[in-house]
Amino acid sequence: MIETAALSTSKDCADSTGARCGVLDLPRIEEDLLETRRWMKGRLRSDTSLRRPDLIGIERMMSGYRLVDAMLVRRIDLFAPGNSHLFLELNALVLCGDDAAVREEARRHLKASERHFYESEPPGGIRDVVEWYASHRREQTRLCAAGVYIRILSEPELFIEGNHRTGVLVMSYILARSGLPPFVLSPANAREFAMLSTSFAAKRKTGPSLPVQMPWLKRRFANFLVRHANPAHLLPQEKNSS
Repeated sequence: MIETAALSTSKDCADSTGARCGVLDLPRIEEDLLETRRWMKGRLRSDTSLRRPDLIGIERMMSGYRLVDAMLVRRIDLFAPGNSHLFLELNALVLCGDDAAVREEARRHLKASERHFYESEPPGGIRDVVEWYASHRREQTRLCAAGVYIRILSEPELFIEGNHRTGVLVMSYILARSGLPPFVLSPANAREFAMLSTSFAAKRKTGPSLPVQMPWLKRRFANFLVRHANPAHLLPQEKNSS
């Protein structure tokens, strides 16, 4: 088991030349999330499908991106046996950040979410997500990432709360692991992302429709990811060897 305490969720590191080390360009991601927040602020009254992230929410999301970056740098397989606790850590980060006091206040909720995560009857829980990934990991990367996101959101959801945000981080891990840009919410993609996510959350894993619809749902979402991929969210290749 990889100890989450051993993974850095601190601010950016830098090499001896002052260049940032890692895989994701974390300052650029944070800058773009802040820009998205400013853009949403002026549109909330006219578009109820949008929810403006607050500054604390962005800080917590960035804690999640930092953990994703640390896993990529250390080449940790998120889906390997014994690493399921890293999913829980991503979820805890988007809900509470890495503040010990906030986590203590949310301790009961986090424990309840952990029970839901491990003990949900199939096709719920982490077993469903990991088994789906194992069966589809050789697919084109964006199709695989899209499918995992859909499995996390569809009923029963993987977590009690924070499925969209945690799903974005897991999806970003899959994408960046293959050298593709992570998904980052932006003014250009926010409305369509909200619409797609809402439709995925309305699907039931136990119903007859999801298995039939899954191929075209994946393709639709993968095409969305292609259209909104931003290479600026990755550090230049020569700096990714740290």
